[in-house]
Amino acid sequence: MKQVSKILLPLSSTRNAEAAFILGANFARRFSAHLAVLHVRSDGRDIAPLAGEGLTGGMVEELISSAEKEGGRRTREIHQAFENFAARTPDIESVPPRIPFPQGRPSMSFNVLRGAENEVVPWHARLSDFTLVPHLDSGDEISSSEALHAVLFDSGRPAVIAPREPMTHMIKRVCIAWNGTAEAASALRGVLAWASVAERVRVLHCDDYQRRGPDAREVVDYLSMHNITADRQEFLPIDRDIGRGLLGACQDFGADMLAMGAYSHSRLRQLILGGVTRHVLEHNMLPIIMSR
Repeated sequence: MKQVSKILLPLSSTRNAEAAFILGANFARRFSAHLAVLHVRSDGRDIAPLAGEGLTGGMVEELISSAEKEGGRRTREIHQAFENFAARTPDIESVPPRIPFPQGRPSMSFNVLRGAENEVVPWHARLSDFTLVPHLDSGDEISSSEALHAVLFDSGRPAVIAPREPMTHMIKRVCIAWNGTAEAASALRGVLAWASVAERVRVLHCDDYQRRGPDAREVVDYLSMHNITADRQEFLPIDRDIGRGLLGACQDFGADMLAMGAYSHSRLRQLILGGVTRHVLEHNMLPIIMSR
């Protein structure tokens, strides 16, 4: 059964978009899938309720007009970046953003919708096989983070976070971070599409990372039921940092992708105290498939 047919790529800015475009195109080629590029343009009128007291009607209108101009400029920049990439990628057909998409060959589309990004993106992500998100330092970091968190918490689908630098080769080595949680199990299910075509797969585990649940040996057995051969490797924290140890183990393996559960602890606790999810998001140099 084909596991990937539609890939959603939401863009809020053009910074780091090139790396996401290249990775998305490689995914589209690998699975003969459709890459749906989406830009959510905010409505300038939404700024009116946020305007402070003491502003005249004319001042509010001026703020709305300024927001509309900025939104239009950003939309044009993103659309032009897509058009430039499409022109350089003739092997992937550029089509209108509506179903049915071409079957049996890679394609891509560009669409602009009005609304709140944290509402529109997860809505479309729910009917995509996964959502590709540019690295979190792209453009407005807060906006990018909100898009990722909206996908993780509100879509029911996995997210793939692109690295900062373009990755031009196909994924050959996949690491799976395992700690026995439901989040890790969801990420495991999401990575099967890549693991099934990878040259090597490794399950990474650590006593300090493990929670109550199945262990790494059972994950290897589960993968074998999907005709995926994997080994397992214990890693150690580096300077008491599990996330750093995890990424170090990926580097030692020469991994092209890491799958892991996101926010096994609450998001607030991760933001205040740090955590594995936060460390990986801030330091990833390879695609990370995350699920919650």
